[in-house]
Amino acid sequence: MEVDVAIIGAGPAGAAAGLALGGRARVLLIDRVAEPIPRIGESLIPATRRLLRDLGVLKAFEAESHPPYLGNQLVWGGDWAETDFLKDPDGTGWHVDRVRFETFLRRAAGARGCRIIAPARLEAIAARGSGGWDIAVTDGQDRLEIEARVVIDATGRASTVAKRLGAARRNSDRLTARWIRGLTSGETARTAGFSTVESEAGGWWYTAPLAQGARVLTFHTDTDLMNGTETVSADGLIARAMRCPAMAALMEETGFQADSVGEIWTTAANTARTDPLAEADPAMKSGWLAVGDAGLSLDPLSSRGLFNALYTGVSGGMTAHRMLAGDAGAVADHIAGLERITEDYERHLALMYAAETRWPDHPFWQRRSATA
Repeated sequence: MEVDVAIIGAGPAGAAAGLALGGRARVLLIDRVAEPIPRIGESLIPATRRLLRDLGVLKAFEAESHPPYLGNQLVWGGDWAETDFLKDPDGTGWHVDRVRFETFLRRAAGARGCRIIAPARLEAIAARGSGGWDIAVTDGQDRLEIEARVVIDATGRASTVAKRLGAARRNSDRLTARWIRGLTSGETARTAGFSTVESEAGGWWYTAPLAQGARVLTFHTDTDLMNGTETVSADGLIARAMRCPAMAALMEETGFQADSVGEIWTTAANTARTDPLAEADPAMKSGWLAVGDAGLSLDPLSSRGLFNALYTGVSGGMTAHRMLAGDAGAVADHIAGLERITEDYERHLALMYAAETRWPDHPFWQRRSATA
């Protein structure tokens, strides 16, 4: 198969890149799962409205009827604060169901002309002497050989393509998220549409309402601190959250209960960055780029992870279009854009963590105090 752009990963970043390229190039999306799976990260900030409008899918997305994201409630440093989006020029955001949202994006990319192969596993990737890439994937029992002029790594934190090409992946911390989904007896005027964050001695909590009476509850701490019986089961996680005043009040007010499955998920949530220009082979420097978490992974405290995936996905798609046209500075411009995002993000994150000073002797806060 010959294509102009092969996008490895069909999550939000990969699908956004496909949408930006669809109709302009022959695009192939490759993903390891046949259908999207449950993931943490459901908040779309108001500025996402502009991205979806520019991609031409805003009206179709609004028809999906995801619950509104009205603002944030924060219990941090011993203080309580609330911000809302009522005065935001872009209006409100959304709390999306990730499976439904990613399914929508895949479907939209397909309608835009992108071919999607899923499930498929990347077996090999190598730069061609004449330019472009030779890619091998397995689709079930079959092996498919692909020739692509440009490759986009949209494989999330796994950074599958970047690692195979020898690019440097730098982790800034060891933050981990452990989360469950639950059902409520009903949201109240105080809780509906708001994300709530509360700090505790060992880390911090996050909860937000989802569609159909569901709610997500997440605990964040460093990997080496995520131990003890309280964080290995849904009941244990809820019991620990109930010792935090804001979390306890919210769960009691909404009647939050773990769903019937009681499944608990763990995922990396640390800040990490991929440097595509750190490869050992100079021939590989200009023919690929990374988007979403594969390029820059954000601490969930920033509330920008999903937006960053979409934004860098669109930027990556536009960059790939420039690369196809022979623009030698396209990749450098994309990386410079990631640098600007990183600088702004790290500055605000350091200020946020520095504002919590109640547990200076706990390892979790000691580490962040040193970074700030």
